[in-house]
Amino acid sequence: MPGKLQKFAEFEQFKNCFSFHFMELNKGFPMKGKWREQFFKNSNPLVLELGCGKGEYTVGLGEKNRNKNFVGVDLKGNRIWTGAKYALENKLNNIAFLRSRIDFIENCFEKEEVDEIWITFPDPQPQKTRARKRLTNIRFLNYYKKIVKPGGIIHLKTDSTSLYEYTLEVLKENNFSIIWHTNNLYKDCPADRKELIEIKTYYEKLFTERGEDIKYILFQLN
Repeated sequence: MPGKLQKFAEFEQFKNCFSFHFMELNKGFPMKGKWREQFFKNSNPLVLELGCGKGEYTVGLGEKNRNKNFVGVDLKGNRIWTGAKYALENKLNNIAFLRSRIDFIENCFEKEEVDEIWITFPDPQPQKTRARKRLTNIRFLNYYKKIVKPGGIIHLKTDSTSLYEYTLEVLKENNFSIIWHTNNLYKDCPADRKELIEIKTYYEKLFTERGEDIKYILFQLN
C-alpha cells in the first residue's frame, strides 16, 4: 500500500480527480457548469457525496446506478485516492472525485447543476460552539440550495443522535420538506430502498458491528 505522500502524488495524476484550492477562488473552477459536458460526456443526473472519505458510498452508488454521474467531495486527497483508484481500475466512468472544502461547493458547481446530494456519516461536531461546522447547518444548506435543482433530494446518514435531531430541527425551522426519516434505518428501511443499507462506508460498518442504530433523513430544500 503506498504511503500518504505517494497517494497525494498519484491523486494529482488520476484522470478522474480534480482539486479546488483557496487561492483559486478568484479565477474560478474550470469544471463549474461543465461536469456533464467535459468529464462525463452525457446528460445523466449528477449526484454528489459530501465528505466522501475513501469514497465507498460514491463507488457503491456508481456501480449500482450506471445511468447517473457521481462526484465524491472531500478535503483529504489521500483518502479519496482509495475510491478513485478503484473506479479507474474498474472502468467506472460515471465516477469522479473532487478535493475541496465543502464550503467552496458553490464555486465548483453551477446553479441547479446538481440533482441529488448524499451526506454520509459526517463529523457531528457535537460542541455547541462548532454548530456552524455541521454539514447540515443552515449555512451549508444554503450553499446546497444554490447548486441543487428544484425538487432535488438530499440524504443524511449518521450514527449521531444529536446530529439527527439537530438536522430535523434546522429543516423544520426553515420550512424545508422532510420527505422521510427514521432513527433506526436498518429496522425501518423500506423494501424498495434496500440500497440505503446495502452500501456501507467504513464508519457505518464499525457502527453497525457495535450494534449502534443508523439514522437517516431524506429531505428537499424547497
